[in-house]
Amino acid sequence: MSTAGGVVKAFERGAAMECESLQIFVKSPNQWRAKPLAEADVAAFREQHAASGLPVVAHAAYLINLASPKEDVLAASLTGLADELDCCDALGLAGLVVHPGGHLGSGVEAGIESIARSIDAIMAAREQGSTTLLLENTAGQGTSLGATFEQLAWLLTRLQAPDRLGVCFDTAHAHAAGYDLRSPDAYHDTWQRFDATIGLQHLGCIHLNDSKRELGSRVDRHEQLGQGAIGVQAFRLLMNDARLRHVPMILETPKGEEMLEDVHNLALLRSLRED
Repeated sequence: MSTAGGVVKAFERGAAMECESLQIFVKSPNQWRAKPLAEADVAAFREQHAASGLPVVAHAAYLINLASPKEDVLAASLTGLADELDCCDALGLAGLVVHPGGHLGSGVEAGIESIARSIDAIMAAREQGSTTLLLENTAGQGTSLGATFEQLAWLLTRLQAPDRLGVCFDTAHAHAAGYDLRSPDAYHDTWQRFDATIGLQHLGCIHLNDSKRELGSRVDRHEQLGQGAIGVQAFRLLMNDARLRHVPMILETPKGEEMLEDVHNLALLRSLRED
């Protein structure tokens, strides 16, 4: 949900869509720097958050790359992510979703080690932080890391503060990375692998997106639910999986200014519920 006009506006816009959970940006996703949150905005947000009872997560800026071999980009990423976590703490958000990063040619091992060192440094400098950092699985496009459950699990076990880390599962990214959700058997197998490798207890939120591209394409292109290569059945299974009832689910499908696509996608998801 947009926070144009103030972060608290997300609740008004979410209510118009009858949202049951929200995701926001605490600053522009395409800029390194942003103005500090005003105390009045923080107070208004916390009041509305408490009144709504909705789970709210934020998504970190797309510029952040914790695996970058470029010193200036890595330094800016560390500062930027720490700043966003501070904003999330101020607002009382449960989680901040971040893409792990891309190694840009330095290699998988060097890139994933850089991610671990970066997160350790950020968490060590803010021991009183309360917001969980949620590493999002990726499509594996280009040199991006985090496309496999094994890489995400390695990070969770390698980090010095694993209790402050979790995972965000994106359906379109999983599909592009080769994890099939389209049939009951494939769905069961994918989540069984997730639980065995990462652990469902580490799942902080789910991004519900169909995919424009085929299974295992390694291409990150979101599509409206039921109109892509994943199809409706996967979302029916997700909506009726008792293990995921407590997990906030977020739409990141393409949308226009009127958000009519969100209205349609939410109606579809609710129609799939069997209870």
